[in-house]
Amino acid sequence: MEALKRKKRGVSQTAFHIMLLPAVIIVIIYSYGPIAGLAIAFQDFLPANGWFGSKWIGFGNFEYLWHMPGVLQVLKNTFLIAIMKLVVGMVFPILMALLLNEVKSMVFKRSVQTIVYLPYFLSWVILSGILIDILSPSGGIINVFLGTLHIKPIYFLGDEHWFRFILIASHIWKEVGFDTIVYLAAILSIDKSLYEAAALDGAGHLKKVWHVTLPGMRPIIVLLSVLALGNILNAGFDQIFNLYSPQVYSSSDILDTFVYRIGMQQMQYGVATAVGLFKSVVSLILISVSYFMAYKIADYRIF
Repeated sequence: MEALKRKKRGVSQTAFHIMLLPAVIIVIIYSYGPIAGLAIAFQDFLPANGWFGSKWIGFGNFEYLWHMPGVLQVLKNTFLIAIMKLVVGMVFPILMALLLNEVKSMVFKRSVQTIVYLPYFLSWVILSGILIDILSPSGGIINVFLGTLHIKPIYFLGDEHWFRFILIASHIWKEVGFDTIVYLAAILSIDKSLYEAAALDGAGHLKKVWHVTLPGMRPIIVLLSVLALGNILNAGFDQIFNLYSPQVYSSSDILDTFVYRIGMQQMQYGVATAVGLFKSVVSLILISVSYFMAYKIADYRIF
C-alpha cells in the first residue's frame, strides 16, 4: 500500500518536473555554459583564433591587471560605493517602515507606499534619463532653483565630489520602496499582545518602538543585512554606467564598468575575463560566508 502511494505521488509530481525542465535548460545554457569561457582569463585571447588557437599565458593577465594604473582605485570605489549602499539600504527602509506604521489613514498610507514603491519597477535607463534632466546644469529644475538664490549652477554628474552623493540618493529613491514593504510585513507579524503588555508596564510610544517593534523586526533585519554582504562587489553597473562620464572615473569607476571598458571598448578580452573571474571568486567567498552567518544568526536555511 505504501509503495502504491509513493508511485502515485511520483506520477503526480512528474508534471511539475516537466514544467521545471525549460527553466533548468535555460539556466544550464546561460549560467553554466559560459563558465567554459573563463579559460580566456588564462589566454592571450584573439577572437580570430578562438579558444583552441589562442596562446596560453597562465596568470599573465592577472599580473598585467595588478600593474594597470588605477586598478586599486577601482577596487576602492567598488567597496566604498557598495558599503555606502548597504548602510543606507538598511537604515532608510527601516525608518520608512516605522513611520508608515504610525500612519492611521489607510488611504494616505497606501498612497505613500505606491509612490515610494513605483521607482523599483523602472529600469535605470529610464531613471537615469529623469535624473539627467533634473540635474542638468543648464535647464535642470534643481539648478534653476539655485539660480533664483543667485547660486552658480552645479554640474552634479560631472563633479566627482557630488557624483557619489547622487549615486546613493538615487539608489535610495529606487530601492527604498521594496525593502520598506518587507519591513512593514515584519512589523505586522509582531504579536499585538506585546504592545499591550508594554503599555501596562508604563512604556511610552518611543519605548514601544525600541523594546517591541525593533526587536520584532530583528530577524528580518539581520537576515537581509547578512545576505546583502554577498553582493558587496555589485556596486550597481546599470546605475553607474547610465550616469557616469570620464570626468568622474576617479570616484565612480567600479569593477563592472572597468571590465566593460577593457573588454568591450579596448578589446582586451583576457584581462577583462580575469577581472570577472576575480570578482566571481571573491563574491563566492562572501556569499558562502554570508549564508553561514545567516544560518548562525537568523537560522536561515537555503533548503
